[in-house]
Amino acid sequence: MEKTVYLTSNYLAPVEYYAKLFAADKACIERHDNYIKQTYRNRCVIAAADGPLALTIPTEKSENLKCPMKDIRISDHGNWRHMHWNALVSNYRNSPFFEYYADDFRVFYEKKFPFLWDFNQEICALVCDLIDIHPQMEGTEEYRTSFAENEQDFREIIHPKKDFQIADPTFHAEPYYQVFKDKFGFLPNLSIADLLFNMGPESLLVLQKCV
Repeated sequence: MEKTVYLTSNYLAPVEYYAKLFAADKACIERHDNYIKQTYRNRCVIAAADGPLALTIPTEKSENLKCPMKDIRISDHGNWRHMHWNALVSNYRNSPFFEYYADDFRVFYEKKFPFLWDFNQEICALVCDLIDIHPQMEGTEEYRTSFAENEQDFREIIHPKKDFQIADPTFHAEPYYQVFKDKFGFLPNLSIADLLFNMGPESLLVLQKCV
């Protein structure tokens, strides 16, 4: 039976998210949920010299209190593209594979995407291609609250304010080499960018051990 997972649209999502994509046959990415701030929808967490660092994409305020994710527009406030790219360069330039992948990621901080959904999905497709995982991904047509036996809902489980060890016992944070590991020890479930820049093609082997 085909295994389907439901996920929110995330910005350089944590390793846990990509472990779900790896293990699933099909992934339905939610387009119709109400946009919520302080989630992975517009935030990723990377390793930095001072510890975990959250990078947040600013979004334009909606006229309505509740706005579907598919309609959320990216703001140009704060020169965030320059700041995010500089953060990735400064913290990962000494990682084994940053230079190898840098050109693939740089374009996302040079091109302006009007909608957060489009930005997230394009960068997710790139990451899947670089890691060599190929789930069938599609945006949802409506917001569902009930699911079949072969469908799993992780939309509100993968969340920066939830302890993944409690919220998602099916996920194992397999340790891997990190640039600041000597300073902080292993930092689990950071952005997929951390895994990719540190492990390169072996990222797939790490994901296999996470599920």
